[in-house]
Amino acid sequence: MNQNIFQGKWMEIKGQMKQFWGKLTDDDLKQIEGNQEEIFGKLRKHYGYTEEQAKKAVHDFQKKMHH
Repeated sequence: MNQNIFQGKWMEIKGQMKQFWGKLTDDDLKQIEGNQEEIFGKLRKHYGYTEEQAKKAVHDFQKKMHH
């Protein structure tokens, strides 16, 4: 499922994602556009994460954004 995990807040969040994960490029962020599977793929590519590590990293990021 390619769900948008940041429902309507992508413009606000993509800058925070770039700060959190400095290896993400502007092109990466354009391709991601909030799509969960794209985020996982980019984190695996740039950071060598496994699927589970990528999911946990995104979950941790989401928790941080809600506080």
